[in-house]
Amino acid sequence: MKELYEKAVNRLIRNGFEVFSVADATEAGALIRRQIEEIRPESLSFGDSMTLYATGVVEWMRQQTEIPLIDTFEKGVRFRELIDRRRQALLCHTFLTGVNAISASDGSLHWLDMIGNRIAPIAFGPRRVILVAGVNKIVETPEEAYRRIREEAAPRNVARHEGMKTPCAVTGRCSDCSSPDRICNERLILHKCHPKGRISLVLIDESLGL
Repeated sequence: MKELYEKAVNRLIRNGFEVFSVADATEAGALIRRQIEEIRPESLSFGDSMTLYATGVVEWMRQQTEIPLIDTFEKGVRFRELIDRRRQALLCHTFLTGVNAISASDGSLHWLDMIGNRIAPIAFGPRRVILVAGVNKIVETPEEAYRRIREEAAPRNVARHEGMKTPCAVTGRCSDCSSPDRICNERLILHKCHPKGRISLVLIDESLGL
């Protein structure tokens, strides 16, 4: 795993990503808060990520009052309002979320998404993007990254959302379904970071998230 980790870091840096290695989620949270304080963003938003929640950063963003937060997951808010906020988040200054899989062989980052609100701001819009990932997200090849998402992450992700009715929520296996609740509708692969340094990746030496 150490060799795979080092290969991933080297390839990611070569591809223009800013990479930080930390020991655990607590250290990751402290690092991300420092990054935000240094960036001094005009606004913040985030995409759903169990790893990001584990760092404590989401709770911190919600509690702080200096930087406007576009909270697209605020409890008690109507769904239509949350969708409008997700559109606004496309043009926030700094966007934070997790990563579904990392290919060590070529330093590429991989996601599958349901409606695109998480992957669209990563690709374009916000001036800065901060990503977090545990070492369990690192695999050898792009093909393994896609397999990991389809066969491991997506079924477990559906299962944690109450009321989602997909075959994989029951079987734990992808059947390439056509369910209205299907979450594997849109795919993003980042081969390079452009412009260089726009995206920071905080790699955590723990198994976190899905």
